[in-house]
Amino acid sequence: MEVKVQGERWFPAETNFSEELKDLWGNWYCDSEVGTLRSVLLHRPGLEIEGINEENFADFRFRAPMNPVRARRQQDALADLFRSHGVEVHYVERQRTDRPNALYMRDLMFMTPEGAIICRPAIPARRGEEKAVARTLTSLGVPIIKTINGDGYFEGACVMWVNRETVIIGTGSRSNESGALQVQRELRNIGVKNIIRTQIPYGSIHLDGYMNMIDVNKLVIFPWHTTYDCMKQLLDLGIELIELPYIDELKHGMSLNFIALAPGKIVMPSGNEKSKQLFKEHGIEVIELEMDEIINGWGAIHCMTAFLNRDPV
Repeated sequence: MEVKVQGERWFPAETNFSEELKDLWGNWYCDSEVGTLRSVLLHRPGLEIEGINEENFADFRFRAPMNPVRARRQQDALADLFRSHGVEVHYVERQRTDRPNALYMRDLMFMTPEGAIICRPAIPARRGEEKAVARTLTSLGVPIIKTINGDGYFEGACVMWVNRETVIIGTGSRSNESGALQVQRELRNIGVKNIIRTQIPYGSIHLDGYMNMIDVNKLVIFPWHTTYDCMKQLLDLGIELIELPYIDELKHGMSLNFIALAPGKIVMPSGNEKSKQLFKEHGIEVIELEMDEIINGWGAIHCMTAFLNRDPV
């Protein structure tokens, strides 16, 4: 009896995921904090901020009650600025109405060259916000390469791109070792060579509370909160450190909570004259927006914006 081998002899494609990403999924990419911004994800404040008052604002880690009308107006101005610079603005769909912090999108995801990492917030008042973000990303066609799970917790503002090969990861009150290791493994898998680990100090909860990339190979820092080992590794990699010593503007005006629209061009909260002058002295083009109402929730421009696409640097 003649026995014939069954099957059609199909063989797997050996191409990398990154090579197929644009054709199969869409144009979703981020390998820096400063490449020209092309697409973002925001959450426009909804019913969840209507009930923030003098008696309960501290329960949600707000610094003061938030005026919903002014808060929406200030975020809308940011969205309009993005659009005027050619940035596509997407919004989270069907977010929970009992999570006032949901407008601070940076904490809920972290974008990479191959897709998004869905974060797991540390505090109970924010848990569950990430579900709506994951649903929205799926509807847009953005690949989700990891969701923080197990005993890990990790917020997106605890990690920062320096360049395609270098990322800073911090641990502290909003990210534990388990969550950090999960992010680190994914970044290694997509080719990040330099993982700089650092402790986030007691006086901050996220990296962007005391450091932010402002241009290619330029990092603004509040030097009193940075660790020597972290800064030494960055210096050895050729990163210029711009020291911002103005603690009043840093903490009350959130002058480091800016976003680069392109290399050397930022949008930052208004009212921080000393910080603005420092940036200009280093060749940075500065656009200002009023953010005082948004800041009542201890966040500003960088906190509100999740990157979906930036040009490679």
